[in-house]
Amino acid sequence: MSNVRRLPGPIVDLWDWQRLGACRGRDTAQFFHPDGERGSSRNRREAGAKAVCGTCPVRAECAAHALTVREPYGVWGGFSESERLRLLAVGWEDLADRRRSRVDVGRLEARLGRPFRSAMPEQRSA
Repeated sequence: MSNVRRLPGPIVDLWDWQRLGACRGRDTAQFFHPDGERGSSRNRREAGAKAVCGTCPVRAECAAHALTVREPYGVWGGFSESERLRLLAVGWEDLADRRRSRVDVGRLEARLGRPFRSAMPEQRSA
């Protein structure tokens, strides 16, 4: 279970990014595994979830949130549970902005051994 003490609190500016998520309105079963799911079916489900994340305008915010609160379940910001555990072990904070509200997802992927794609985009204006 997530440690809710790590959650940033009820400030709308800290949570508003969730409205723009590509996952919003989708079946959560695509992002969270059912009990006992393993192997190729889990890999297919995670690949589908990551494909949604790959098109998401708030992927950097989502990944930062999941790493900050140490979200234990599901695909968040294009990273699975095991990938987030690896990032927590090797470090990710140096790839986050000052408030830890966004991360450079391209460099996080590179840290996991995926090809580096792009630097952290500029902050979007409100």
